[in-house]
Amino acid sequence: MPQHSTDQIQVRTFGGPTALFEYGGLRFLTDPTFDGPGDYPSQGLTKTAPSTAAPADLGPIDVVLLSHDEHADNLDHSGRALLADVPLTLTTPGGGQRLGAKAKGLTDWESVELDRPDGGTITVTGVPAVHGPGPREKVEPFTGQVVGFVLTGDGLPTVYVSGDNASLDAVKETAERFAPVDTAILFAGAPRFSMLFGGEPLVLDSAQAVEATRILGARRVVPVHHDSWAHFTEGRDALEAAFTAAGLADRLDRDWVGRA
Repeated sequence: MPQHSTDQIQVRTFGGPTALFEYGGLRFLTDPTFDGPGDYPSQGLTKTAPSTAAPADLGPIDVVLLSHDEHADNLDHSGRALLADVPLTLTTPGGGQRLGAKAKGLTDWESVELDRPDGGTITVTGVPAVHGPGPREKVEPFTGQVVGFVLTGDGLPTVYVSGDNASLDAVKETAERFAPVDTAILFAGAPRFSMLFGGEPLVLDSAQAVEATRILGARRVVPVHHDSWAHFTEGRDALEAAFTAAGLADRLDRDWVGRA
């Protein structure tokens, strides 16, 4: 097991599922979505608020961690354009085939080693994720493959990026191998569609995000994927209320809590 640092990484969020963090000297971006508000009629999606930055504001990105490429609320037009300038995109096996030579798909527990600028390596491991309620074989025909990620390295904190996951069983599998986690970037927001799975959430709701925090032993949680889209049904207030009721409000990232 890697030696864990007591230092926490800084995570900057931009709305939707998009977050930027530096880890081991490399800069990682999750699910890039930078389009302005508008509709995606073919997917029945509506973006309701702009991102808080533009791709040009980010600086160089070394790796995109893309939970899946098939939905605009995880990879929109601006996000696809951004991928052309990123050396490596890690995503699902199917996405790795669709997105071209600079993309690599990860199956469950498959890892890649990335060289750190100052020596040593970072290990990024693909971990299970299910984009809806129930077992993968019943969910994936409707919502497709998704993948989560765990980042580890000598002297570095363990970071978990859930991706569009609704399965606490998947979280438990990940925790069995990697807990405790220092920072969990949890996709939440309880997105729902009445015609899919009886309107049950396709990604963690707020109560499930609390439970995932417990399962992972996460000492810090950065929630993403809870705002800026019409199909997200539980936002910031619901997340804060759930963590407060569970006595875990101190686990929420201070920068996240401090934002208006």
